[in-house]
Amino acid sequence: MLAPARPRHPLLNREAAHAAAILVPLGLLGGAIGSQLIGGLVPCDMCIWQRWPHAIALALALLAVPMNAMRRPLLTLAALAIAVSGAIGVYHAGVEIGVFPGLTTCSTNAGGSLEDLLAAPVVRCDAVQWEFLSISMAGWNAIISLGAALFIVLGLRKGRA
Repeated sequence: MLAPARPRHPLLNREAAHAAAILVPLGLLGGAIGSQLIGGLVPCDMCIWQRWPHAIALALALLAVPMNAMRRPLLTLAALAIAVSGAIGVYHAGVEIGVFPGLTTCSTNAGGSLEDLLAAPVVRCDAVQWEFLSISMAGWNAIISLGAALFIVLGLRKGRA
């Protein structure tokens, strides 16, 4: 006797996975950069670390658009990059609440001259600058990124991408 077919979730498919691989890093990068440029928040080193995997994921997902034969591997790598950002977010959130040791030095993103360096704010990785529902930006990055990476991987399992 055949086992009953498992119902398919209508949103869990290859197209949705590809869309998530583009929209999640784009949205999280946009939010991070917007909070810096418009909101006036100054990122610490660990905040910047979380941005790089999202930029890589976005590039991989966009590269996958015209490449049918390489779409699944590229999107799998994009999901991995998003998960890496999420893992950094977990560590950063843990530093913020004192679970993990943080960097031993404060950081600044100033560049250029000595005047720029002296005028730049010093940002601590263990200080929460913004939170929503008692979760910091690093915590939200972790939740969204790890959830999106899982969603992408499960969506890619639904057949050929």
